[in-house]
Amino acid sequence: MNQIMNMFMRLVMRKVMSKGIDAGFNKASSLGKGRKKKPQGEIDDYGNPVQRGPTKEEVRAARRAKRENNGQA
Repeated sequence: MNQIMNMFMRLVMRKVMSKGIDAGFNKASSLGKGRKKKPQGEIDDYGNPVQRGPTKEEVRAARRAKRENNGQA
């Protein structure tokens, strides 16, 4: 009876351990995917560079300057 219980416990523990290890590897591999890459310049169908709009920082700076100018007037 003791042998049967040991076999069953080993089977269960092996499955639990492999699921835990798989979950850990999946989590570790998904961490790298969440990082955002900096946008690179776009190229149109003919190979010419396309001008992008203003960056987020430029828009914020312009809004901030506009607010400051409106407050002084």
